[in-house]
Amino acid sequence: MKNKPILIVMLTYNDRTVKNAYEIFDSCKNTKAQYWGFKEEPLPHDEMKSLYKYMKECGKTTVLEVVAYTEEKCIEGAMLAVECGCDILMGTVYSDKINEICKKNNIKYMPFVGSVTDRPSVLEGSIDDMVAEAKSYIAKGVYGIDLLGYRYTGDSYELNRRIVNEVGSPVCIAGSVDSFKRLDEISSISPCAFTIGSALFDNKFNGSFAEQIDKVCEYIENSGE
Repeated sequence: MKNKPILIVMLTYNDRTVKNAYEIFDSCKNTKAQYWGFKEEPLPHDEMKSLYKYMKECGKTTVLEVVAYTEEKCIEGAMLAVECGCDILMGTVYSDKINEICKKNNIKYMPFVGSVTDRPSVLEGSIDDMVAEAKSYIAKGVYGIDLLGYRYTGDSYELNRRIVNEVGSPVCIAGSVDSFKRLDEISSISPCAFTIGSALFDNKFNGSFAEQIDKVCEYIENSGE
């Protein structure tokens, strides 16, 4: 029996953290979502630390996703994850240095694969190459893969399916999960997790922010039954 994919709520819009992230989390902390996160920009670091602290006090699992493409900026993001006490670091272009930082600080590292550019991010590259790349990172001891499947310029479904089936480690499908059709695809592929951010702000699942979170969680939980 396949595991049900986990929703990671991202308090972000167009790959940037919203300014009222603290208030939104506070109003939604009692929803069914266990995993919460946001991006490394543009909140001041003290606000980020305060919000992550509050999330942890509420018993949540915390995620920082870093949308950066130079090793210097990616390492800065990793150190920010350490400073904030995050459980999971998603994103970054893979770096052995970041992998070591995460291992030393007991942070689960899930780097990007493929050629990622822009913000909001766009994913390019061949599926075969991305499968091989993902396997090489897993061999180096990363926890899993941050897959920008629905930002892919090619066949998103095929990419998602092959990475999940062939890599054999946790995969999070991140970005542009914005319809029940895509939830159905995610349910059929069964990655370990998926993120939703902008779609909640755009009311793609019809309801208040909290209502949409619970609706998505319940939809995934009941899928396939």
